[in-house]
Amino acid sequence: MSQDVTGVSLDTSLGYLLKEAASALRTAMESVLRPLGMSITHYACLELLAQRPGLSNSELARGAFVSRQSMNVLLQALEREGLVSRATEASVGRILPTELTAHGRQQLEAASTAVKAVEDTMRSGLTEDEQKQLRDMLRTCVASLQTAIQ
Repeated sequence: MSQDVTGVSLDTSLGYLLKEAASALRTAMESVLRPLGMSITHYACLELLAQRPGLSNSELARGAFVSRQSMNVLLQALEREGLVSRATEASVGRILPTELTAHGRQQLEAASTAVKAVEDTMRSGLTEDEQKQLRDMLRTCVASLQTAIQ
């Protein structure tokens, strides 16, 4: 008896391949961040704050792909550890901007080095031109999906 396959073929599905690549990247990143006492979300939060100081809880949550509630719990923990500081009063509206402390920048430096090594390994089989093409194609895919759901 043969099966009639009307679904997505996993062998040719770009979505499945992207998910597989994301899963492999996540596993590799977790393995280098764990010894540093960090999760991927922890790292993402610190990296976002380094590149965009003063982001709000909501902006950090969007950038790290987590809920506002999860980000709030993480920020409280990072604040207790002395990695970030948050204003006690909002300068505008209700937004409490968050910034890295010197200790947070030190921890981020070690994590960034480890994550960069993972990304270098991931890209090692691609030429510079292929890397640029891949970035461009992925941006196009993201934009197409964002347009489709608006």
